Amino acid sequence: MPSLLFCGPKMAACGIVLSIWGVIMLSMLGIFFCAKSAVLIEDVPFTEEDIREDKNPPQIIYGLYNQVGINCFIAAAIYVGVGAVSLCQVRLNKRQEYMVT
Repeated sequence: MPSLLFCGPKMAACGIVLSIWGVIMLSMLGIFFCAKSAVLIEDVPFTEEDIREDKNPPQIIYGLYNQVGINCFIAAAIYVGVGAVSLCQVRLNKRQEYMVT
């Protein structure tokens, strides 16, 4: 029977730690981008043409803030998935320690 185990216990534990950190950091960034924090303006991808073409200039920038915030939340969800896979790997490694071959 093939095993679903593809990484060792230390790598799985490292994956869990990195996933927890990634979820916290990216969730906070997503919240701050959706709140339109002025400190993060350098990370919003806009050009001068975006400002010139808009009749109401803040609306395009606010839309870009929201898009970057949504991207942060998507990346946090991917980290949740990586954490779930790492947790499964930890459990499979624990099970393998007690199996007799």
